[in-house]
Amino acid sequence: MHILYSAFDVVPSPKGASTHITQFVRGLMGAGHTVHLMTASDGVLPDVGMYEGATVTRVAPPSGAADSFLARALEFGRAVHEHVLNGPSYDVVHFRSIWDGLHLVQGARVGGYATLFEVNGLPSIELKYHYPRLADSPEGQALLAKMHGQEAAILASCDAIVCPSDVTRTFLVSLGAPRARITVIPNGVQIDEFYPSPLPPRVGRTPLIILYVGTLAPWQGLDGLLTALPHVLAELPVHLVIVGRGRGRQLKQLAKQARKLGIEEAVTLEPAVPHHAVPGRIAQADVCVAPLVYNDRNVVQGCCPIKLIEYMAAARPIVAANLPVVRELVREDVEALLYAPDDPADLARQLVRVLQDRDLAEGLAGRAAQRAAERFTWRRAQARLLRVVDGLVGGGLDA
Repeated sequence: MHILYSAFDVVPSPKGASTHITQFVRGLMGAGHTVHLMTASDGVLPDVGMYEGATVTRVAPPSGAADSFLARALEFGRAVHEHVLNGPSYDVVHFRSIWDGLHLVQGARVGGYATLFEVNGLPSIELKYHYPRLADSPEGQALLAKMHGQEAAILASCDAIVCPSDVTRTFLVSLGAPRARITVIPNGVQIDEFYPSPLPPRVGRTPLIILYVGTLAPWQGLDGLLTALPHVLAELPVHLVIVGRGRGRQLKQLAKQARKLGIEEAVTLEPAVPHHAVPGRIAQADVCVAPLVYNDRNVVQGCCPIKLIEYMAAARPIVAANLPVVRELVREDVEALLYAPDDPADLARQLVRVLQDRDLAEGLAGRAAQRAAERFTWRRAQARLLRVVDGLVGGGLDA
């Protein structure tokens, strides 16, 4: 089949979205499909080329609007729409955002293609965390309401939907998406890259390493993690390493909070590393954290944190927020220790518990690695995606 895969993301990049897109392209190409990938440009990667065997076109922002998210998003949608109108014919158009999605579902009948909406997050939920002023002004509220209407229209009209968690599926049904059209495909891990390694020795080695890998977005809960750190330091010597991509203001806020708490010497903020370097960073850690906060982005819309699955596959003990999306991946006290969301004292208690009990740490790590290998590989995710794609063209969808 001839498939268009459009994603308003930069690929490749250190972000989890890039990993997800890369693995889905690999799966489609591996099944013998022809894929044209359209992504956002970062101004460095070539505008056209090949990626994972697929033809790739990167859409540059409009002149003078590189710093405007909305202008870049609308330009991306316009470019994808123009490509579909004037480019080759497709059997399936697979898209990840509303910016091009509304055009694509509206043009599906004329274009003769099936539509597949991959929902990892909706802008009516996500954007207010990136741009807090949106929710504080009448203009911003009107824009979010418009986005919400477009999302509902796309969900009701597309031929199939894939999403990463049961929480997300329930949310999409609440927005009017037909449940029978939704397939849950959790994120995965490449097990030949993220594989179990022994925990670092603890005897005679200080400080112990607490690791977070991921974006610095507000829903990740890094402010709560920093607040928990003094409680941990009161019990044993540790060093928190945060490896991730964030805006300048996010880095400044975290550094300021660390200074205010008097823990700046126990915290290292590092830029994001290429995805192939992440396993090496995890291997240096004594415990890994996923401190997601309790908000509508994580609890109502849902997500599937790739970091958590990669921690699991690498056989590291995990401390994570006790949220439904986390419990879809790990079982409490079996593969991870969970703590009450937004409770730094409870987070600190669980970190101290696992750092002081080597047997507990090794047991959690070993069971987590086994569960990741059995349930959360990219190979399994690719197989599920291919069933959806085959069902679209074959006339029946195995949801």
